[in-house]
Amino acid sequence: MESLPFDSELLTELTETSGVPGYEDRIRELVIREFEDSVDAIRTDAMGNIVGTLEGESEYATAVAAHMDEIGFMVRHIKGDEDGGFGFVELDPLGGWDPRILKAQRVTIHTDDGDLPGVIGSPPPHTLSDEEREKSPRIEDVVVDVGLPYEDLEERVSPGDLVTMDQTTERVGETITGKALDDRVCLFAMLEAARRLETPDVTIHFCATVQEEVGLRGARALGVDIDPDLAIALDVTVANDVPGFDDGEHVTELGDGAAIKLKDSSVITNPKVHKRLQGVAEAEGIDHQLEILPAGGTDTGGFQFSAGAKPVGAISIPTRYLHTPTETAHVDDISATVDLLCAFLESEDGEHEYTL
Repeated sequence: MESLPFDSELLTELTETSGVPGYEDRIRELVIREFEDSVDAIRTDAMGNIVGTLEGESEYATAVAAHMDEIGFMVRHIKGDEDGGFGFVELDPLGGWDPRILKAQRVTIHTDDGDLPGVIGSPPPHTLSDEEREKSPRIEDVVVDVGLPYEDLEERVSPGDLVTMDQTTERVGETITGKALDDRVCLFAMLEAARRLETPDVTIHFCATVQEEVGLRGARALGVDIDPDLAIALDVTVANDVPGFDDGEHVTELGDGAAIKLKDSSVITNPKVHKRLQGVAEAEGIDHQLEILPAGGTDTGGFQFSAGAKPVGAISIPTRYLHTPTETAHVDDISATVDLLCAFLESEDGEHEYTL
């Protein structure tokens, strides 16, 4: 299998490292490490957002945002028999989970004393009644089995501990699959762009945001704090190009290039911005497609009016099986996203008029 045209080791490190909303500490360390050799200044804030600034020739400032957090859980209760027997961990979701995909998954509980492996079990199908088979699963019913007696479990795990999926990142044919491609693959694209750019005409704030999965919270705060003249968000988007969906439901398709966002449920992007993104892609021969996402929001919406009206645009990476442990993106779309972002930023001189 041919080698990848980008740093696959960094992408793997980003996707396999844990960081749920509000607790992005491990990812933050990686981002700061990568920024140290590629930007002029690094700062963090009280929420945990990171801004790596590349100083330009003018005062005009462009923000590029990708979020660090992944969906996960927080421990809400330890249940079991104090007189013996095993204990189990009950969860509270951090972000949007489909409970149907959680059965028979491996997880990691992140405790003060270290990481603890566990499983979300599923009873054998031949032991279930007809009523149990037809019952719709609920997050509230999900429990983690760590294979410990209740008393030992209560000593090791506490309410407030964090839980993430346990999954490796793998090359599968022409794709990359793993957990947390949402949004670590776009965080990777942003870090790659920061590496490549050297002397931009405008100042660029590369923003690694927090708590996107629970309401675009980090981006809303940063929009006020850095008050950019233009904001471009990077995130994954739906690719329903698999059996079971009609063509009109695909949203995007793997292998067709970077997706230039026209709208999602949080934003309608500035027409002049998305048309310029298209123009840059066409001029540079970068594969691209348009994205019209019926449901789901991104940091684009967080920046659009957090410090008054701002021109915003977004580049998305088409991804199958979003919000599951097997999110899947095409290697060519990842490369196209990095190329388009770099080409757009290199051509930004602060003179383009985005007022409608």
